Amino acid sequence: MHQLPPDFYDRGAAEVARDLIGCTIESRIRGVHTSGRIVEVEAYLGEDDPAAHSYGGRRTDRTEPMYGEPGTTYVYFTYGMHWCMNAVVGRAGLPSAVLIRAAEPVLGIDAMMRRRKTRNIKALCSGPAKLCRALGISGGLNYHRLQEPPLEIQGPADRLVSVSAGPRIGISRAKEWPLRFTERSSLWLSRPS
Repeated sequence: MHQLPPDFYDRGAAEVARDLIGCTIESRIRGVHTSGRIVEVEAYLGEDDPAAHSYGGRRTDRTEPMYGEPGTTYVYFTYGMHWCMNAVVGRAGLPSAVLIRAAEPVLGIDAMMRRRKTRNIKALCSGPAKLCRALGISGGLNYHRLQEPPLEIQGPADRLVSVSAGPRIGISRAKEWPLRFTERSSLWLSRPS
């Protein structure tokens, strides 16, 4: 495994999203080490994407991280109770991101179960908010560089991952766009492909 350099993220959202499948997201929060193998992501294409937070050029305190450097995080609060994490991609100033939707738990599973208050291993990281809670990701990691602790994404040992593309889920606009990428036949998805 190796850290993904900033230039890995300095590409189109769909391309980065596809290549994140099979990578590992790793956190070391308050001395607790957890990680998961990314099996599901969604690409958001910026100001021209009706489902993106930055659609139409909305530039607010909340969306400002999307306009930042590739390889940093955009962590936002939703429904008044959940954190969700995106990797900022593309050129700085063009607000594209990849939402990390689901992961196969790898390391620190007991800690994930405590954080999520469940013994159901399949439910630990099977959705963007569940993943953030399991890995201890919160708003304090907004604008974080993904090449540095306590939150990193590392590349897989090999690229022999079979990836499917399909409609995005959990949104009301442009959901039919084939920008949800999943590991084909994974048992760890938020919803079946």
